[in-house]
Amino acid sequence: MKSFFTGLICLCMVLSAACTIPETEKKAISLTLLYDNYIFTEGLKAEWGFSCLITGTEKTILFDTGRSKEIFYYNIDQIRPDLEAVSQVVISHNHSDHTGNLFNFLETHSKVAVYVPASFPKPFMDKIKKTDAVAVPVDKPIEISRDVFLTGEMESDVIAEQSLVINTDRGLVIITGCSHPGILNIIRRAKEIVHKEVYLVIGGFHLLDASDDAVKMIIREFKNLGVLNVSATHCTGDRAIELFKKAYGRHYIPTGVGAVLTL
Repeated sequence: MKSFFTGLICLCMVLSAACTIPETEKKAISLTLLYDNYIFTEGLKAEWGFSCLITGTEKTILFDTGRSKEIFYYNIDQIRPDLEAVSQVVISHNHSDHTGNLFNFLETHSKVAVYVPASFPKPFMDKIKKTDAVAVPVDKPIEISRDVFLTGEMESDVIAEQSLVINTDRGLVIITGCSHPGILNIIRRAKEIVHKEVYLVIGGFHLLDASDDAVKMIIREFKNLGVLNVSATHCTGDRAIELFKKAYGRHYIPTGVGAVLTL
């Protein structure tokens, strides 16, 4: 287990001892990265894409499914998460590095609700419906289980996208796929849904081609918006990640495939 700062987030490797909390305390919420283009735990495989398993919430949620079947299931075989507990799947947007294993997953875990942006093409929705899964198009903010919200479909010049927001005792946890609508717009939307400070933003921020000045402006606005902790990955870009690390110091949480962030 790796602890990056006391009383904040316990960040532990999946293959090491599990993070624990006293039985008298509220059940911990954990985010396990199953797929990413950065490796946190040795022995796992990285490839462009993103997938995160959310446990400890009222319902267990799979957020995005990566691209490659071989890599997705290799990592699952190593990490051994309880996928049988998944009852909700959230797809952030219609790019193959986020949808790639949805139907592979539904072949063996079809009794779930699948939440996708409302603009997804009809053939995609029909394919979900041909399984035992329930396809749920999302256009506006919605609470999908207790204290778990979706931002609703947010438009961008590239593609519509939704993000996931968890209302925790410590503040909001925002999970993004690629942040095509703009990471700052997503944070603002989350704070409109639940009027709380933002404890953590994790996922892809889509800053690969952003200049240093642009990234520094975004970081300043993160702080103006009250974002306490950051864990940037996937499409954020190496340089942008370095700038976030420098700006957030001990409140920057390194992540990648195999990382478990336990709140």
